[in-house]
Amino acid sequence: MDLLVSEITTPSTPLLFAAATSTIGMSSTSSSSSICSSEASEDSPAISFRFELQDAKYDYPSKSLSGAYSYRPLAVLSDHVGPVSCLALCGEFILSASQGKDIIVWQQPDLRLFTKFGQGDGSVKALVSVGNKVFTAHQDSRIRVWKVSRRSENVFRLVDTLPTTKDYLGKFMNQSNYVQTRRHHKKLWIEHADSISCLAVYNGLIYSGSWDKTLKVWRISDLKCLESIKAHDDAINGLVACKGIVYSASADGKIKAWGKEGKSSHSLKGILEGHKDVSLNSVIVSDDGKWVYGGGSDGFVMGWEGSYDFVSWKMVSETKAHQMAVLCICLAGEFLFSGSADKNIGIWKREAFGKLSKVGVINGHEGPVKCLQASPNIVGGGFLLYSGGLDKSLRVWWVPKHSALQNTEEKSISLC
Repeated sequence: MDLLVSEITTPSTPLLFAAATSTIGMSSTSSSSSICSSEASEDSPAISFRFELQDAKYDYPSKSLSGAYSYRPLAVLSDHVGPVSCLALCGEFILSASQGKDIIVWQQPDLRLFTKFGQGDGSVKALVSVGNKVFTAHQDSRIRVWKVSRRSENVFRLVDTLPTTKDYLGKFMNQSNYVQTRRHHKKLWIEHADSISCLAVYNGLIYSGSWDKTLKVWRISDLKCLESIKAHDDAINGLVACKGIVYSASADGKIKAWGKEGKSSHSLKGILEGHKDVSLNSVIVSDDGKWVYGGGSDGFVMGWEGSYDFVSWKMVSETKAHQMAVLCICLAGEFLFSGSADKNIGIWKREAFGKLSKVGVINGHEGPVKCLQASPNIVGGGFLLYSGGLDKSLRVWWVPKHSALQNTEEKSISLC
């Protein structure tokens, strides 16, 4: 296999990115796609390029437990002004946001900086993309809605802020719409009273979790706040939705499952108990909704198995994944990745009955790993993993599938 390497540079760090021969779900010719959507619209630009990567071997790979190379570092992107706090895949782009208030759109496959937006709007804690819109949650307790400008494809325009002005005007005169947030302070129930830490999207709704312990439900079509749930006894740190169930992870040591029937409000379906007095910082669920995993501040990743009708869950695994707190987790098929305050990323394979077996460890970050995102596309027998750290960097890794981990030959090619 021919090795083609192109060099990318940033203000502080030279980057190496392998380009090559296997395409990802595309034809061999250039194809058009829009930002944040697989379907082009009049508001969405069409970007054409060929998405290719090579199964290249580096001269500094890390080894898995089986002795095969477990991953390959592809890039270090150091353009953020603050610690990287969240990531999101957006069509053929990857979005990263930081506590320095900036949001960067990276164009794949060359990982060039496509555009920046959002500066000056408060530290960004979470982001999600829906169609041709991007929703960002901020430390100032607001959610901002961005849309690609009609005039320029690389300009994101702020189109609204949640709660919307219309929502305010419809509720501020009625005293029954106010709730006590702390001593001598009241807010409308549609407002978060503290930093919004996480967002999730499901079935036309956006869910927001906050340090104010509430879970709020917003309708995407008109941006109206539909519900506010007093969900936990401490800050909400993570959200995920699957198969009609929304899971919220909290510093109170619990993951709660929420569901709704038809047009009814959400109700509590179950409580997944973690370790006593240990904060749960993140939560993820398998595509079939059967397995739920949470990352704890004691370094454990815990797994629960759900019943077929999603009315009960039982803990089936407890894995000491890191020596310090697990800050983020993500799934990619049979793999689970855990990012930690110990600066490492654990690679785990999901076995029978929800158990986790260790495959390897990715190291390279110079600070705690705050966020992870795995691409669903297969690239040269593996897939791409993106990691954001408090060292202000976004790093890109190539991770082989399980078969590749066992069969990869132990040899390397120098890029010097």
